[in-house]
This record gives sequence, structure tokens and C-alpha cells, in this order.
Amino acid sequence: MSKVGIIGDKDSIMGFLALGMDIFPAYNADEVKKTIHNLAEKDYAIIYITEQASLMAKESIAKYKDFELPAIIVIPGIGGSMGLGMNEVRESAKRAIGADILFSE
Repeated sequence: MSKVGIIGDKDSIMGFLALGMDIFPAYNADEVKKTIHNLAEKDYAIIYITEQASLMAKESIAKYKDFELPAIIVIPGIGGSMGLGMNEVRESAKRAIGADILFSE
């Protein structure tokens, strides 16, 4: 069975325990970056990361962007969406298809 983890502030990620995900609270750039790399080394297939945490680790996330695993997926935190997750999906679609199929609202 593949492992799934989530990185972010404790308030945003605690609820994911009920879904059986491994949670990894991280509050500064060093913690977020180290956690991403540790989970990748421990063969996590999916790493969810809150938008706020993703802003602290753009380079670390970019390192794994072209790898099949782990899939790093940006999700909104407890404060609501900043639109970063949707932008990531849009950019991935552009790279894969060569056009923006997700039209702006």
C-alpha cells in the first residue's frame, strides 16, 4: 500500500488523521523542505502540502515536479484558498498538452 502524507500547519492538517494520512506539522521553511525530502526518501507516493507551506518550499517542490513519484499536490489551508493549487493544475496541463484548457474565470 502506498503511503500518503500531508505537510502544513497543525490546524490545517489535523483532520486528515481521520482519513488515515500521515501528518507532518511544519512551521518554517527549513522544516517544510526537510519534511518534503524525508517523505520522498521514505517512498511516499503522494504528498499533500498546504498552500502556505508550499510558498516556503518552492525549490524543493520544483525538484520533484518532473518525477513520477512522489506526487506533490498543493491544497488550501484552514484559512481558505489562495488559488495556488489551481495554478499548479493549470501549469501542469499546459506542459502536458501545450495549451491552457482550464480557462480563467
